[in-house]
Amino acid sequence: MASKKTKTPAIDIGIPEDQRKKIVAGLSAFLADSYTLYLMTHNFHWNVTGPQFNSLHAMFMDQYTEQWNALDVIAERIRALGFPAPGTYKEFAKLTSIKEVDGVPKAEDMVRHLVIAQEATARTARSLFDLVDEANDQPTADMLTQRLEVHEKTAWMLRSTLEE
Repeated sequence: MASKKTKTPAIDIGIPEDQRKKIVAGLSAFLADSYTLYLMTHNFHWNVTGPQFNSLHAMFMDQYTEQWNALDVIAERIRALGFPAPGTYKEFAKLTSIKEVDGVPKAEDMVRHLVIAQEATARTARSLFDLVDEANDQPTADMLTQRLEVHEKTAWMLRSTLEE
């Protein structure tokens, strides 16, 4: 007896497809920024040297670990909205607003680059709120609010290491 194939039901979560598509485009850019920030932070963790080595090495590890866990949350929100999440270097390079750093900067410059990248990621998240509010998409708004808090606090902490 052959089993009957049933059609997957259309997504009906109260957000029309055109709005979900626009939100996903923004979240994809946010995911690209988040991944680029993760990779930069992990790179700096591996390569930091100098008098602040111990403190920066540990701080960067905390930051890239937190960032790594956030990637899944963002990608899964994209999937819950009914679209594939970007997941290649090529896609991330097209979508990110963060410029890659060439070579291995001095420790203090690493911190400066990370401040800029944290703030860029925060701006990308913040840019989605009007769209998310218009769509009445509270789960995405909640996630963005939580991520903004992390990026702004991390930027402040990094910036504080540069002050004399």
